[in-house]
Amino acid sequence: MLSWEYILQQLFNGVVVGAMYALLALGMTVIYGILRLIHFAHGALITVGAFCSYLCFMKLGVPFIATIFIVIAFGAFTGIILDVVAYKKVVGGPEVTLLITSLGFYIFIENFMKLVVSPQPYPFHPPEFLTKIYSNGITFRAIDIFTIVVSIAIMVAFQMFIKKTKMGKAMIATAENAEAARMVGINTNRIISIAFIVASAIAAITGFMWGAKYGQISYDMGFIAGVNAFVAIVIGGVGSIPGAMVGGFVLGMLSMFSVAFLPPGFAAFRDGIVFFILIIILIVKPSGIFGQKAAI
Repeated sequence: MLSWEYILQQLFNGVVVGAMYALLALGMTVIYGILRLIHFAHGALITVGAFCSYLCFMKLGVPFIATIFIVIAFGAFTGIILDVVAYKKVVGGPEVTLLITSLGFYIFIENFMKLVVSPQPYPFHPPEFLTKIYSNGITFRAIDIFTIVVSIAIMVAFQMFIKKTKMGKAMIATAENAEAARMVGINTNRIISIAFIVASAIAAITGFMWGAKYGQISYDMGFIAGVNAFVAIVIGGVGSIPGAMVGGFVLGMLSMFSVAFLPPGFAAFRDGIVFFILIIILIVKPSGIFGQKAAI
């Protein structure tokens, strides 16, 4: 017989993991809304952010707050590099070209990180105040609360940016019709660059939270996380920012519940179970929870 405490514990764990999936899905959706590109290289930026955190905080002794800002800035810089070096050259071409470019950059970044940092996982120790354990009906660490609060703050801030600022409205216009946006004077190339900057910065800070949550980082840590973020987008509705965020939390719940409420032997098949549930959801509602949208 499952206790209410156990059920609440798994719900909380699902919210924590879902918050990270929601952030990753948010960044991928921003790119999709502008370029109609499923940005698989987005997963590699999680790795970049995690190892940037490791270098700054654990190796160089940079203060925690400064580390966070450095990670965000480095993620944004990486987004600029991706945009300038790769995507600007192929924007306007066949969508399959963008997709192959994205996959190619993911493979390049992953193998470059493997060459630089070695294939072995690295222990990741967040600041001491984030490792404190609390228990009041459910057990959690400070990093769990940090992840939830920061994730929600980023999502709210992004929604306000999109709805309230001139730049955000320009992003919406570009997503709806890039040609019409250019005709009314919007610099769509600049909008694309901003989309990459924002999405990459979000992925980088998620890399820190991912490493702090699980206690280790590795060169290939972004693969499953990136794939699951894509699953969250599909669950929520491709192209919908609210859908991406809700889809992330739904996926987090499904991921935790597939381990918590099934026999122990099924835990190793968690990702397969999640994808099976995804198939069921798509059979019932092919367009996702929020329906398929063409714009952000």
